[in-house]
Amino acid sequence: MHSRTVAPDVFDPRIYAAGVPHDRFRALRDRAPVSWQAEPEVLGWPAGSGFWAVTRHADVVRVLKDSGTYSSCLGATQIRDPDPADLPFIRRMMLNQDPPDHGTLRKLVSRAFTPRRIERFAATARERARASLAAAFADGGEVDLVRAVTDDYALLNLTDLLGVPATDRGLLHAWTERVIAYQDPDEPPVLDAGGRPVNPRSPAMLAEMFGYAQELAAHKRAHPADDVMSVLAASELGDAELEMFFFLLTVAGNDTVRSAVPGGVLALAENPDEQARLWRGEVPVDTAVDELLRVHPPVLSFRRTAARDTELAGRRIRAGDKVVVFHASANHDERAFTDPHRLDLGRSPNPHVSFGDGPHVCLGAHFARLQLRVFHEELRASCGGLALAGPPRRLVSNFINGIKSLPVRPLEPSAPRA
Repeated sequence: MHSRTVAPDVFDPRIYAAGVPHDRFRALRDRAPVSWQAEPEVLGWPAGSGFWAVTRHADVVRVLKDSGTYSSCLGATQIRDPDPADLPFIRRMMLNQDPPDHGTLRKLVSRAFTPRRIERFAATARERARASLAAAFADGGEVDLVRAVTDDYALLNLTDLLGVPATDRGLLHAWTERVIAYQDPDEPPVLDAGGRPVNPRSPAMLAEMFGYAQELAAHKRAHPADDVMSVLAASELGDAELEMFFFLLTVAGNDTVRSAVPGGVLALAENPDEQARLWRGEVPVDTAVDELLRVHPPVLSFRRTAARDTELAGRRIRAGDKVVVFHASANHDERAFTDPHRLDLGRSPNPHVSFGDGPHVCLGAHFARLQLRVFHEELRASCGGLALAGPPRRLVSNFINGIKSLPVRPLEPSAPRA
């Protein structure tokens, strides 16, 4: 039996609809930094075996860097256990591999993410942000920033990078919704033929996306362009690897920025003094972006599985145990950040783990930061600031720190562009 103490629950996805449970994370960091969490039936999903919640910054980094002890492959990277029959399929994805297989595949696909290729999209992203913000704020009234601006901004930037034709972009949006929002009761459930909830990452649920990936790759081989899918289609990736990487890019590449943009705007609106510092140009935008990522990490948690018996923060962890790191808690750890609950857009250094750490550190971090930097520069140019016009609506999820709605109103417009 595991040595267990009663600890605040940070598993239930419904908790996160009210925001990140910072009080619970603080209690865990102080009293039980590696705590055993039950995994009861929630929202129609069956109960699981439970897991160790890792909440301190140093321990989170240790887990993420030590892939020999904490495996991404053994049980994949979601808290819920996948169907054992699906595991071989899920392990085709780079996210769910360990070294050396992970490093071999990452080296292959990283050729598509050259700084030159990514920077080429800066001008397009800037024009997209400028136009969508101008349209949203045209009448100076209240607007739902998520619906009016940020959902499309993230999706369209990603489809530009991938080389997805404009006529097909709605497909990527639908696939992302299906995979990311499956815990949210406001979203249509993903059901099998018998009407039971099913993992949207299962082979059957992803067949449509994979078929599209192969069609797009064939098109890119015949008509190559300067985009990521053209590079991947011409690489040594096998069909299964290409399909899984397309899935990873479609979901992770879209939803991280889709979450980070409104999350950052919400933090600015809640901290008008810091927002004013950014608007006056008193802090570098790149530094501000990293602080906004710290306070609103797009991904709340990632799971590993212990490959061997070990010990972490005084807890004995047995081979096969699930170990879940909580990025939002690590980013607010008083042991790593001075006054961590204060938004400080000039904070430096800022060792947040919003893009992970270790061998699985986010491959698209540069592209994400570019999009965030461009968006905040154009937001600053479009108005004199933003104020909340109502409470945000958050995604019911213990995985993605999503915002479904963010009502805002612009303050006085900025001076016209020269």
